[in-house]
Formats: sequence, C-alpha cells, structure tokens
Amino acid sequence: MQTLLQLIPAFKSLLELGMQATLAPANSLNGWSLSDRDPQVIQQLRPLLDWLYCDYFRVQTDGWEHLPPSGKALLIGSHNGGLAAPDLYMVMRDWYDKFGVDRPAYALMNPAIWTAMPGSARLAAQVGALRAHPKMALAALQQNATLLIYPGGAQDVFRPYSERHKIHLHGRRGFIKLALQTETPIVPVISAGAHSTLIVLADIYPQLQQLHQYGLPWLFGIDPEVCPIYLGLPWGIAIGPLPNIPFPVQIHTRVCRPIVFERYGEAAADDREYVDRCYDLVQTRMQSELDRLTQSLG
Repeated sequence: MQTLLQLIPAFKSLLELGMQATLAPANSLNGWSLSDRDPQVIQQLRPLLDWLYCDYFRVQTDGWEHLPPSGKALLIGSHNGGLAAPDLYMVMRDWYDKFGVDRPAYALMNPAIWTAMPGSARLAAQVGALRAHPKMALAALQQNATLLIYPGGAQDVFRPYSERHKIHLHGRRGFIKLALQTETPIVPVISAGAHSTLIVLADIYPQLQQLHQYGLPWLFGIDPEVCPIYLGLPWGIAIGPLPNIPFPVQIHTRVCRPIVFERYGEAAADDREYVDRCYDLVQTRMQSELDRLTQSLG
C-alpha cells in the first residue's frame, strides 16, 4: 500500500505532462528539433521509471562500462514488446542512472506516431525522441550526442513470440551508412524478457495489404506496416498495433562491446558490398550476444 501511495505523485506527473503535450501547438514538439528534449521533464518522470525498473520489470543489466564517458555513440537495439516497448524505456532509465539527465541522448521514432498518437509523441519528444529521418540522426551525432536506433522498427517490435530470441533488423542498413559517414562506433544493446510482456501470435499484414490493394483504405490514412494478433493487457486478444499494458515480466538488458569497422567515410558508406558486410557483422554479433544472454538465463 505504501508503494502504491508513493506512486500517486508519479502517475499524476505523467498525466499532467501528457495533457500539456497533448495541448501543445501542433507545430511544436514535432521531433524536428534537438532542443525539444527537456531534462526537467525527464526528471519529473524518473520516479515512475524507477518504479517500473525496480519493482515492475525487476531489471537486471550489465555492460554499461562499454559506453564512453563522453562523446557520441550509436546504440543499436532489437525492439521488443509492442508499442509499449519496455526494453527501450528501461535502457533509457539505466542511461539516466549512469550519466544523468543532462548528457544528451536521443532515440529515433517512427514519424507515424505523431499522427496516430500526437500527445504521446510530443511527450516522447521532450524525453528525446526524434523523427526517424537521416537529417535528425546526423544532427544528433554532429552534436556529439548518443543516438539510440531500433532498425527493425514495427516489424521487429511485433515479431512473433516464437522469434523472441532472434535479432530482426529487417534488412535496414541506414544505421550502417550513418555510422560510416560520421565515424561513430556502434554499440549493440540487447534484451531478453521484454518480448514476453505480450504474446504475438501472428502478423496478418500481408493479407491486410492485399485488401488495401483491392480498395480497402488504411484506418486514419496510416499504413500500419504490421497487423499483429496478440495476447495482452487490457484487451485479452488484440488485432492490430494497439497500445498495451505490459505483463510484469523480468527484463534483462546488456550493453555489448563497441563494433569498429575497418574503414569509414563517404566512400565506405557508398560501397554497397562493404555496407552489407558491416550489416551482417552487426547482426551476427548481436545474435551471438543474445544467444549467450538467453542461455545464461536458462
């Protein structure tokens, strides 16, 4: 009871910040500015993040010594757990714990979120979310910030439960080109457990896409990219990329050793065969680390 009473101010802050973000002008907090990130807002959310981290997900983490104490870095993760994506927020909570709220860290977010859930997207912008666009990724790294990218996107975060221990970057190589152009080390971030906070049974997007080609319009004019069928709270069973309340499953995260490539620069980024080799290296390294983590958990 005491813990729940202590959480009331944390949830009140979340609701107030969410309402302020929802009522903000449409052309503000739109993910096109690094200055949208507000350390004071992050600090207000810390009590809630701390409770989720310590009591709800009971997070265990390691490997943070692999991140440099200052300067830019490109964190590459495999997404888990539906729209709630609890592994992302738990990694960011660890970041605040290790480096404080003032050291700049950003994460790329699907631009469709600003259309589908504008209030949530504007609040996310205050926490450090940027539109997933090369311009914003370059801007963050040029400011010596740390940038968190989940290349697999919606296809990764809603991959079937049977593939919960598989790295799924969906063949997207933009982050490789970004690392090569900016001479930024890639630091893989993996997690286990977060994909069990909901149970994805299947993705019927191919069937939905076929109906769209026959004339069925997208809801709200937004291509969802995925259409999962999943078991989760509060729906029981849900169809489509709906928000969910994660099950209180223990999450394990690991920051891996940085990956440094043989050569960098524009020429390297324009070399398709070299980019493919770098991509394969990152995916293979991440899969090996995830295999080790899951095996250690039994």
